[in-house]
Amino acid sequence: METSTNIAKIFLSLSLIPVLMMQHIPLGLANQKDARLDTLFVRLHDAQNWAEARPVEGRIWSIWLESEDEKLDTIMRQGILAMNARDYSGALEAFNAVIREAPDFAEGWNKRATLYWLMGELQKSIDDIERTLALEPRHFGALSGLGMIRKKQERPNEAIQAYKRALEIYPTMPNATDQIKALEEQLGKSI
Repeated sequence: METSTNIAKIFLSLSLIPVLMMQHIPLGLANQKDARLDTLFVRLHDAQNWAEARPVEGRIWSIWLESEDEKLDTIMRQGILAMNARDYSGALEAFNAVIREAPDFAEGWNKRATLYWLMGELQKSIDDIERTLALEPRHFGALSGLGMIRKKQERPNEAIQAYKRALEIYPTMPNATDQIKALEEQLGKSI
């Protein structure tokens, strides 16, 4: 139970970082279609360590969180703040509104997937992760989330696969290698 609590705390803290960063980023044309992402993903992949990758990761999250609509960005921020305050019904209302208004905005789906994880609605979370990845296949956060869900479901091979996909995009991603190692040890394999 303590592990689930720790994972939930990590998920919550990861979801708060981008909302704090959005306060200092000009709104405008962005999201998973933003041309700046290609260069950032190369830098993320080529980073030698997490300290080098961390600011690049933050910039990617900031871009993912920007829609093409200031009203949607405000609703997204409200949803994230509600989720972090554990006001899950308020967060769900906000993320549903974002998805309804912008169904091709990957981060709306990803944030709702995070919320469903926190609510224990694992299949709904997986469904939203799949939609996120259909819109943004490089979404390392969604892949990591999928790994956590599969681990919780005691499906270690699928968890390992999700974490490995995340590491292909973000090789220095914190905890992913440790998760794979622990899962492979559990299965009696070596990394």
